Amino acid sequence: MKSKISHQLKLAKDASHALAYLSSSQKNTALYEMIRSLKKGKSEILKANQLDILKTQKMGKNESFFLRLKLTDAKINEMIKGIEQIINIEDPIGKIDNGWTRPNGLQISKIRVPLGVIAVVFESRPNVVSDVCALALKSGNAIILKGGIEATHTNAVITHFLKKGLENSKISQEIIQFLEIPKHEDIKILLKLSEYIDVVIPRGGKALIKMVVENSKIPVIFQNQGICHAFIDETADLEMAMRIVINAKTSNPSVCNAIECLLVHQTIAEQFLRKIGPQLLMNRVEIRGDRETLKWIPEAKAVCPEDYGYEFLDLILAVRVVQSIEEALDHISKFGSQHSEVIVTNSLENERKFLSEVDAACVYSNASTRFTDGGEFGFGAEIGISTQKLHARGPVGLQELTTYKYIIRGSGQIRE
Repeated sequence: MKSKISHQLKLAKDASHALAYLSSSQKNTALYEMIRSLKKGKSEILKANQLDILKTQKMGKNESFFLRLKLTDAKINEMIKGIEQIINIEDPIGKIDNGWTRPNGLQISKIRVPLGVIAVVFESRPNVVSDVCALALKSGNAIILKGGIEATHTNAVITHFLKKGLENSKISQEIIQFLEIPKHEDIKILLKLSEYIDVVIPRGGKALIKMVVENSKIPVIFQNQGICHAFIDETADLEMAMRIVINAKTSNPSVCNAIECLLVHQTIAEQFLRKIGPQLLMNRVEIRGDRETLKWIPEAKAVCPEDYGYEFLDLILAVRVVQSIEEALDHISKFGSQHSEVIVTNSLENERKFLSEVDAACVYSNASTRFTDGGEFGFGAEIGISTQKLHARGPVGLQELTTYKYIIRGSGQIRE
């Protein structure tokens, strides 16, 4: 298995050298060809996806799992739209971040260059394939794909049509490598091959991310779960707060930018919880609340200590009534995952306090956390949401898939 993986990685590494010097026009042409190929392959992609769904139905997975796995004609159109957005975004490669001339006449420029080869290890979202391949191509990187076994057929067919698009554009198909690794343990082989891969990005649950971080000899960009909170301040517009909470929890509960915990200020707890409780229940949300919450939403279940700080990825919401903004901030500091947090407030003072003190990649005031997304930020598609502080934080788009180098031009200078 190691020799097979090494062979594929070497092909990607070799192909990445030429990719780094392609013009924006050449890369955009290839992306257009990928779109055309995906459109032609729609029916085959949907057939492959149905095979994966039938296969995994026997595994006893929950509804949220199948929501992530299932593709539809509309979802494939969204994948295509994501590539179109990437085409329209400025190419970061070759961009000069800064430039200056030293007293000795040396001209120094700091310019954007590709990372090289990126490996993405992901679970049940087949749309990841088109997103990451398009982002990698536009940012001049080769891509290694290792998807979950539950989506093997879908991932393989999507990859096939993307590579077919590359063939039509005369760019080497070797810049995309789809690894068929049947055993979970064999992923560890991939994570040791630092001579071929420049960065690894895991997309999936806590167990997958933990395994990658602990076993990789390669730098990792990762998301430490999506445990997002909404804090309803005592000055909040309650109608606005209801819209934000319902959207952030129910529009797609299986994604990392959905809220998992609602914090409500004691002063408006009765009024707000009496209003939002029936709305959440109508949307089939299971509410797990503290003692105060149970007073105003009798249908709620008693919260368990482990419910705070848990990523449900489902129609489940933990609720807590807090005495102050300081208590809300303490709760978020203790249980949050540095992903996305929101305050709903009409107080400029509380807004400033929340936005400055919350330590997260994305901190919102009066807007749904569901906007933590590359497309919504204007980046086009994204490879993931980084909760780290080094190199990349927040949606990982084109800019975050580059690094820089210094170009120094002289006229014979030597150091004395």
